[in-house]
Amino acid sequence: MMGILLIFNGGFMLFSALVSWYFKDGALKGILFAGIITITIGILLQFFTKGFKKQIKKREGYLIVTLGWITMSLSGAMPYLFTDAIPSFTNAFFETMSGYTTTGASILNDIEAMPKSLLFWRSTTHWIGGMGIIVLAIAILPLLGIGGMQLFAAEAPGPSSDKLHPRITDTAKRLWFLYMGITLAETILLKAAGMGYFDAINHAMSTLSTGGFSTKNASVAYWNNQPLIQYIIIFFMFIAGTNFVLSYFAVKGKFSKYLHDEEFKYYALITILITLISTLVVFYYAEVTKHTTEIQAIAHPMVLGELESSFRHSLFQVLAVITTTGFVSADFTIWSPFLTVMFFIMMFLGASAGSTAGGVKVVRHIIMIKNGFLEFKRTIHPNAIIPVRYNGKSVTQDIVFNIMAFFILYLIIFVVGALVFSFLGLDFLTSTGAAASSLGNVGPAFGQLSPVNNYDILPPIGKWWSAFLMLLGRLELFTVIIIFTPYFWRNN
Repeated sequence: MMGILLIFNGGFMLFSALVSWYFKDGALKGILFAGIITITIGILLQFFTKGFKKQIKKREGYLIVTLGWITMSLSGAMPYLFTDAIPSFTNAFFETMSGYTTTGASILNDIEAMPKSLLFWRSTTHWIGGMGIIVLAIAILPLLGIGGMQLFAAEAPGPSSDKLHPRITDTAKRLWFLYMGITLAETILLKAAGMGYFDAINHAMSTLSTGGFSTKNASVAYWNNQPLIQYIIIFFMFIAGTNFVLSYFAVKGKFSKYLHDEEFKYYALITILITLISTLVVFYYAEVTKHTTEIQAIAHPMVLGELESSFRHSLFQVLAVITTTGFVSADFTIWSPFLTVMFFIMMFLGASAGSTAGGVKVVRHIIMIKNGFLEFKRTIHPNAIIPVRYNGKSVTQDIVFNIMAFFILYLIIFVVGALVFSFLGLDFLTSTGAAASSLGNVGPAFGQLSPVNNYDILPPIGKWWSAFLMLLGRLELFTVIIIFTPYFWRNN
């Protein structure tokens, strides 16, 4: 399995080498060398393990997903190292893990100085990680006589059990065709709106993966004077944060699936309400301070005193955080203390289960809140059986307990994560922001890691810790942590 993943990864590197050849950016040899080495190692692993059993059970599935993500990140760092674009292994691994986990946190201080092929490779790691290289591998596993259901369960361990097709292989294929189709649609629209082809392709890949890597130092704020481009990205961020099963049915003409899905309705409602609150606060705050130099810091480089601009940037940043995309059109950390707290809370929301977004996911919040309210009824009627209902169906206690355990574990890891960052010398705001952002796969944080800064200020140990939190968040905790439990390794 590691061999299959490395061959995939090396193939995408060779595609990036073609981009280097096209632009003649001087990175061709390094990327080509990295791709050849990666593919060679993959082929050797395939050769030396060809006699082993190809049966994958749940235990092997968890191991393959976790080790696969680490393997992909280790090999994916080679293009940066071999081209000397990022000479430090720690920095290269951080950038790559941030890419595959679709976090979007970066250590690069001058993105526009990077060779275009490496910028394309950064976006590619997003795009691969967004849907999951494991799911991609599932689509071709029948050719090798390997079943893939266990891998899919480990890759997408959320509470949603929707399937597009009874066969997991066909499910993976449909998801990838949908993923590619939406990416192509956004690319075309961004190009038509005035963005160059290269920028359009990269931003489409980053949007659909809810990643956030940009080809510009200012991120999407580079196009603040072109509202149409930002509205297109807003629309596709919202789509990327929606359950892909719903999007698939929408493509098939079954739009009613959206209206009947409880999670989607809450996801849309939360986005609208927070956007309206944010718009009013930003508009008022800009009006109050428009006669001072502070407005330049709040609005740079746009004028937030205009209602449309306030609405657009509020909606953009709300979606960027809720969907954990992490694109930046403005520095939301200085809009007001109230909004700073609100954006921090949004880092724990997440978008829909079955999307490429990180975070806790809206469906988990729904079920936890419903279960909390039902406890009042159970207190009054202790002998009554009152199940939690979601989408009109009863939710089993096993799922409720799983969600509660997930949330408690998520908070514990967040607290421990923040403590480690503070131990490394970061202040309170930066430590809590780094932990929440890394674990939620958001990207921009607070304090020294605000949207106008990057993660290069972290010490080497802090970067490794942040990368570990990214992995935990991307694979939704249990997939990784279960490997460290003693009963996982027992034969009975």
